[in-house]
Amino acid sequence: MRYMGLDVGDRTIGVAVSDLLGLTAQSLKTIKRASLDKDLEELKSIIEEKSVTVLVIGIPKNMNGSIGSQGEKVIGFSNYLKKRLKVEIVHWDERLTSKFADNLMLEGDVKRKKRKEKIDMMAAQNILQSYMDSKNI
Repeated sequence: MRYMGLDVGDRTIGVAVSDLLGLTAQSLKTIKRASLDKDLEELKSIIEEKSVTVLVIGIPKNMNGSIGSQGEKVIGFSNYLKKRLKVEIVHWDERLTSKFADNLMLEGDVKRKKRKEKIDMMAAQNILQSYMDSKNI
């Protein structure tokens, strides 16, 4: 079983994939959003190339657990994908994943421009790893 994690934003989608055993998540890429159809085609291509069976989509929640406007947008995008992809789709709480990724890069002394380029795929990696860790308990 191969997993793919997504950190969906308005301008970009961070993508991570699991190893073949489903134990570790690796950052893959950041997709620059163009249109729903183009986003779908790029995701389909990765899903086919990597033989992904489960798509884990991070849902941004408020700190109190409620879903705000960005979370609603991501759920809408997820529903769009559910109708068009032949993979299982799982929603996963992504609170603080971008903050965690940014802090990790700060500790690694990564320059601001590089952090901005990598933060979405690192957040996707964090979302996916968190999900897989919960399944392997």
